[in-house]
Amino acid sequence: MRTTPRPRRTRGIRRALTGALLAGLTLLTTAYPAVADDPSASASPAGDEAGPTEAGTTFRTATDLKQGQSGIAQASAGDYLYWVFPADAGQRPTVRATVKLPESAARRGTSTWQVDVYDGLRRRQACMYGHQTRKAAADAATVELSCVLRPVRSWSEPWANDPLPGSYYIRLTVVDLPAADLGLPVGVQVRTSIKEVGGSQDGDGTLSEPLVPGVSVASTNETGETGETGEADDGGASAAPRTVAAGEPEDGWASGWWTDRWLWTVGGGLLAALAAVFGYSLTRGRGRPSHVPPGV
Repeated sequence: MRTTPRPRRTRGIRRALTGALLAGLTLLTTAYPAVADDPSASASPAGDEAGPTEAGTTFRTATDLKQGQSGIAQASAGDYLYWVFPADAGQRPTVRATVKLPESAARRGTSTWQVDVYDGLRRRQACMYGHQTRKAAADAATVELSCVLRPVRSWSEPWANDPLPGSYYIRLTVVDLPAADLGLPVGVQVRTSIKEVGGSQDGDGTLSEPLVPGVSVASTNETGETGETGEADDGGASAAPRTVAAGEPEDGWASGWWTDRWLWTVGGGLLAALAAVFGYSLTRGRGRPSHVPPGV
């Protein structure tokens, strides 16, 4: 008696695997969307607390700004004004500056203003977008400047000029001005904002310390090995709550080992496994045709 085997039901399996693939792709694309290069994309909001009301005149005396904080200052045309703020790996900083010019009746001609950003090694960083240098007409009331930096990387080659975690200095000054206008009073406002770009810019390494002046000395004191007097700190001092040092983000510097690239790696491996099973189910066929008897 001839027995007719039932055809293998692979349609349900294929549909299930297809649904799993689509669900995995949707999860990855919605949870971690690709980073857009639009400079107007959402960034961190401004800080709630009042910002500083003065600016430094050198790198060493730069005024501290927190991430997303604004600062104002009253200065004279021709002064060099400095601020410093922290930026960590996976962040893209944006600096904006507004200069309130003197009354047009007091000015003699046009002026050109410029904002520059330097990293912790005092290397000038290029701007991806923005108006880093702008000319103000003789009757202009204000001039707006902006600079969108490249995303900060966790590590780079020593010869590269890539942005690295640490302090970033803002320098604002006038680069072209009639001699008669030097010393006129101006008002300045600077604003910093941070956009999180995730691990898309991570390298295959991390810095031992962020590029912050004096960070090595601060780290030594925090370990409790040596205090300011050269003596070992006692247990009570080491148990004191940790304070945020100048030039450090409020939530501390990134540890360096965790990145959303791990999620992409795990998700990619899962999708590859599902794709392999799906491909196997397509190529294995439906089994022995019904009109072929067993044993043939």
